Amino acid sequence: MAKKAKHLINTIYTADPSAHVFNDKIYIYPSHDIESGIPENDNGDHFNMRDYHVFSMETIDGEVTDHGVALDVKNIPWAGRQLWDCDAAYKDGKYFIYFSLKDKNDVFHIGIAVSDKPEGPFIAQDSPMKGSYSIDPCIFKDGDGSHYMCFGGLWGGQLQRYRNNKAIECGHEPADHEPALCAKVVKLSNDMLEFAEEPRDLVIMYENGHPLKAGDHYNRFFEASWMHKYNGKYYFSYSTGNTNLLCYAIGDNPYGPFTYTGVILTPVVGWTTHHSIVDFKGKWYLFHHDSVPSGKTWLRSLKVVELEYNADGTIKTLQGTD
Repeated sequence: MAKKAKHLINTIYTADPSAHVFNDKIYIYPSHDIESGIPENDNGDHFNMRDYHVFSMETIDGEVTDHGVALDVKNIPWAGRQLWDCDAAYKDGKYFIYFSLKDKNDVFHIGIAVSDKPEGPFIAQDSPMKGSYSIDPCIFKDGDGSHYMCFGGLWGGQLQRYRNNKAIECGHEPADHEPALCAKVVKLSNDMLEFAEEPRDLVIMYENGHPLKAGDHYNRFFEASWMHKYNGKYYFSYSTGNTNLLCYAIGDNPYGPFTYTGVILTPVVGWTTHHSIVDFKGKWYLFHHDSVPSGKTWLRSLKVVELEYNADGTIKTLQGTD
């Protein structure tokens, strides 16, 4: 029988959930959707989020606790506007939130805020991460304790404005027959506050070994990076954006290359989707969002559904409208 997703939070609008297990609980770090009155456009200006709440669950079917505002844009020294997707990590007694935010020049960078508790409150660093750009940071901890960040997003996420980690004069996507723009992957420093190296392209290939094409909008990366490990393999999952799919690719290490494997989630109600995948008490779960309660693409609500694997390690496709 197909798994049914359930909505989690009905007190505020939330999206882009990053779920982690800390202290035997699930902690969820979503963006906080609000109605700010800005007209809808392809740059996403109507997604005008201003703070983060942190939520926790002791069981997957249990009560969801709202721990209140963990970080507010007013308390980020370099802030401009649009506090988009974030992710969290833990190391050496400290919890870190990595967040997407435009600076005062309307350029997206990735910032960091730190707390002694998984629910916060979090204190932002004075400036964004050196060398960071675009949106949607995802933090992956490997078995050896190393932490990696995947990031990037097209269109309003500004990834098309960069090549080789440097801004270009006229941002553009490649031609349809050219290799697609890639998410970025980078190892973090031991203190979790800097890139330990230059970000690299996270290349996704077809089974024939050729990189995905920019015109292949049903397969190519658009935004919403997530990485997890299952049976020794690395799974990179992401949104295709304008075709509204969650897809995944499998590789042998965090840097890839990754081979496109399939669809995790078909389109939900709403413009696109954004997700995380977490192992909790022996089962795997997909956290994502849709716009069912509000009917508006910029006022989204979190959902969770059990994720299942086939014997060969592929993921069973879930229906976004279930």
